[in-house]
Amino acid sequence: MERTTLAERLGYGRTDRLLIVNCDDLGSSHSANVATLDAVTRGIATSATLMVPCPWAREAARLFEGLSVGVHLTLTSEYPGYRWRGLSAGASLHDQDGFLPATTRAALERLDAADARIECQLQIEAALSWNLDVTHLDAHMNVMQARSDLFEVYLDLAQAFRLPVRMFSPQETARQGFRARERAEARGILFPEHIVYPWPRPTREVFFEEIPKLLPGITEIFAHPVHDGDELRAYDPLHSEIRTHDAGCLIDPAVSELLEQNGIRRISFREIRDLQRISGGAA
Repeated sequence: MERTTLAERLGYGRTDRLLIVNCDDLGSSHSANVATLDAVTRGIATSATLMVPCPWAREAARLFEGLSVGVHLTLTSEYPGYRWRGLSAGASLHDQDGFLPATTRAALERLDAADARIECQLQIEAALSWNLDVTHLDAHMNVMQARSDLFEVYLDLAQAFRLPVRMFSPQETARQGFRARERAEARGILFPEHIVYPWPRPTREVFFEEIPKLLPGITEIFAHPVHDGDELRAYDPLHSEIRTHDAGCLIDPAVSELLEQNGIRRISFREIRDLQRISGGAA
C-alpha cells in the first residue's frame, strides 16, 4: 500500500500540485516590509519569514499580525554598511566588530551550536511575543541547515515550538550526507517535499520555467521582494535589481495566470503547521 502523501493528509489529491510562495527577509528594511505585504495581500505570495534581529522587524510584526509568518533564523549580517547584532551575547555569534558575521562561511567557521540554540530560541520567542502566529522555521543564508550539529538544533527548535521547516531538495540533502530528511521525519516534523531555489536568477523567469513541470505534492518557491528607492540602493546596491524584480514578479497578473493555467493550488505554511499539531507530530 502506498504511503499517504503530505498533500493527501492536508485533504488534497495524490496528484495535486501545491505551491508555497514564501517571501524571505521580512524585517530587513521598511521597503522589504511594504513590498512583502503587497506580495501577500495583493499578489501570489502565501507566507513570509521574519529576520527578528533586524531594525525593521518590529514594524513587520505589526504589519503582518494575523498573516502566515515564520522565523527566518538569522545568524549573519551581510551588508557592509548596514549591520545588526544577535539578541544574545554568545561569543561565537559575533565578529570582531560586534555584529553577526557577514557570510555563511564566516558564521560556520566560528559558530558554536549551543550559542546558536540560545540565539535562535530567543528569535522565535521574540516573534511570538510580538503577537505573530509563527507558522514555520527557515534559515537565513542557510546557516542552520548547513552543518549537522546546527541542523540538530534546527530540528530541536521545530519540535519544541511544534513548527514545520524549510528543507533542502532531496539532491542537496543527499550531498550533505547527514540524513536531514530522515531525521526530520523521525521526529514528526513536516516540510514541503520539493523546493525551487531561484536566487540569483530572475524569479519571473524561474516561475515560467519551473511551474509547468512542478511535481505532485508540495513545493516551496521563495523570493526577496523589496520596493526600489534610496533605502534599498543604500544597503544592498549589489542585489537591488533582483529584489525589485521580485517585488514586481509577485504581484504580476501574468504570473498569477501562469499558476491558474497549470492548475497550481497555493497554500501557506500555516496549513502544514496545523496538520503537524493536530497529528501530534513534533510535540
